[in-house]
Amino acid sequence: MALSTIITAFSLALSQLSDPRFQRVLLMGVGLTIALLVGASAGFVWLINWVAGDSVWLPVLGEVQWLDDLFSWGAVFLLLFLSVFLMIPVASAITSMFLDDVADAVEAVHYPQIPQQPRTPFWDGLRDTVNFLGVIVAVNALALILYVVFAPVAIFIFWAVNGFLLGREYYTLAAMRRVGRKRAKELRRKHFVTIWAAGTLMAIPLSIPFLNLVIPILGAATFTHLFQMLPQGRPAPPSFPDHPR
Repeated sequence: MALSTIITAFSLALSQLSDPRFQRVLLMGVGLTIALLVGASAGFVWLINWVAGDSVWLPVLGEVQWLDDLFSWGAVFLLLFLSVFLMIPVASAITSMFLDDVADAVEAVHYPQIPQQPRTPFWDGLRDTVNFLGVIVAVNALALILYVVFAPVAIFIFWAVNGFLLGREYYTLAAMRRVGRKRAKELRRKHFVTIWAAGTLMAIPLSIPFLNLVIPILGAATFTHLFQMLPQGRPAPPSFPDHPR
C-alpha cells in the first residue's frame, strides 16, 4: 500500500483550496450538501409532526399537547446522528456531479501537460450516481447486522465498509475520464489496497459533522491525483506550484 502516495495526493488537494476555480466548486458542493441535509431534516420533522398531531391522549396523563415538540426536538438530534450516515451517499452524489470541474481545476494546475478531457455526458453521470447510491444503501443495510453484533467496533466496520465503497467509486470516476470504464476497472483491481485505504481515510472525516461538508470535493481532487500518481498514470508533480490568480 502506497501510504505516502495517498498523503501526497491529499496534501496536493488541500493546498489547492486557495485556487478560485477550486473554491467555486467547493462552495457549490458545500451549498448543495447543506441544502440536501436541511431538506431531509425538514421533511423528517414534518413527518414526525404529522404523525404526532397537535395533541395526543395518553392514559393517566390525559390529553398531552407537548408531545409533538418533544418528537420534533428528538428528530433534530436523531438527524444530526443520521447525517453521519447520510453524508456517505451525499458525498457520492456531489462527487459525480462536480468531478469534471474538480478534475479540470486539479489538472490545469498540477498536470498542464496532459490534454483537456471532454466532460462526462450528463446521463452517464446520472446513471453511475443512481447505481452507486443503490449499492451504498444495500451494502450498509446488510452491514447493520455487523454493526449490531460487533457494536463496540461498529464505527471501524462502518469506516472499512464505506471506505471500500467510496474508494471504488471515486477512483473509477476519476480514471474513467482518461482511460474509459474497462481500463478504469483493471487499474482499480491493480491498486485495490491503496484505493481502499484512501477511501477509508476519506470515510473517517465524513463521520464528523461540519468537517464532512468539504470532504466530497477534497476526495474528488485526491483521487484525481491518485490516478495520475499510481502506475499507469503520471508521476506526482515535483512541488506545489503557485496557484493562478
